[in-house]
Amino acid sequence: MNYLILDKDTTLDEAVRLLDSNGNGFLPVVDAENKLIGIITDGDLRRGILNKTLDLQSIINKNPTVEKAGISSVAVKRRLMELHRRHMPIVDEDGKLVDVVILNDFEFIRKSNWVVIMAGGMGTRLGDLTKNTPKPMLEVGGKPILQRIIEHFKSQNFVRFVLCVNYKSEVIENYFGNGEKFEVEIRYTKESKRLGTAGALSLIDFEISEPFFVVNGDVLTTINFEDFLNFHTVSHSAATMCVKRYAYEVPYACVDFDEQMNLLHLKEKPSYDYHINTGMYVLEPSVLKNITYDEYLDMPGLFEALVQDKNTTKVFKIDDYWLDVGKYDDFRKAQEHTKD
Repeated sequence: MNYLILDKDTTLDEAVRLLDSNGNGFLPVVDAENKLIGIITDGDLRRGILNKTLDLQSIINKNPTVEKAGISSVAVKRRLMELHRRHMPIVDEDGKLVDVVILNDFEFIRKSNWVVIMAGGMGTRLGDLTKNTPKPMLEVGGKPILQRIIEHFKSQNFVRFVLCVNYKSEVIENYFGNGEKFEVEIRYTKESKRLGTAGALSLIDFEISEPFFVVNGDVLTTINFEDFLNFHTVSHSAATMCVKRYAYEVPYACVDFDEQMNLLHLKEKPSYDYHINTGMYVLEPSVLKNITYDEYLDMPGLFEALVQDKNTTKVFKIDDYWLDVGKYDDFRKAQEHTKD
C-alpha cells in the first residue's frame, strides 16, 4: 500500500494520486520518521470538495481510530466490523505505522445478527457414539456437526454465535474457544439443568437488539438463512418457525369400519403429508420477555404462548436438504450425504 509522507512541500495532487493508486479508498499519512499523522479516505476527499476546503491539512483526518501492534488480525477485523469500517492503521508503541488491516468485500458485509445454537443435548438415542462426545461434536465428513452449522452460517455472512452448552461442554469450548480460529465471534451460555430450546435463551447475559436465529445443534441443511431472515422481517413476525414438508407412508393396508364393525373400505399403504418443525427459528428480541429466567420451556411451548397472546407468528417453508441427526440411521445418512 502507498502512504503519503507529509512535509512542507507535499501537495494535494500527490495525495489524490496515491489515494487513487491504492485502489481501496484509503491513504495513511506519515511523517519522515514513519510516525502516523492521520489518514485520508475517499470520503474525506469528497467532503473537502463539497465544503470547498481543498487544503491538504484540512482534509487529513488527524484523529483516526488505530490499534496497537501485536493484536491479532482477527481481533482487528472484528473491531472494524463493529465500527462498520474497512481500514485500520496498526501502530507500534512509538506511534509509527507498521501495517494496515483491510476488510475485503466479503468481510465488510458480514451481518450483525446473532445465531444461537442449542448444543447441550446428550444424544442418548445415538448410544455409544455420544458416550464421550456431545452430539453436536460428532464428525460428519471429517468435521463436527456444530462446525458445519457454523460454517454454513458464516458462508452467508453471519458470524456472531452463542453456543448453549451443557453435556460435556468442555469438549465444545476447548474446540471452538472464542471463535477466533474460525474467524467468527463465539460466546457461551451453560445450563446447570435442562431448560429446553427456549428456556436456555434466558441465560443470555447481554442485550440482543436485532432479530436473531435459534437453531438446534444437530441439524444439517442447505437453507438460505438470509432468505429466512428477510421473510421474518418483511412479515413483521415476532417469531418465525422454519417448516418442511414431510411425507409418511403407512407400510400396511389401513382399514375403515363403522361402529357395527362393518368393513367400509381398505386403503393400501396410504401416504400422509405434514409440515414438520425443523428446529430453526428467527425471533425478535422482544420475545425474550416471555421467557422466565432459568425455567424449562421448549420452543413449541413458546410459540403456543405467543399465539395465545396474539403475537404475529409465521412459518417459513423450505424444500432444501434438511436432516436432524437424532438417531444412528440419521447419522449414517449424514455421512453418506457429505461424501457427495
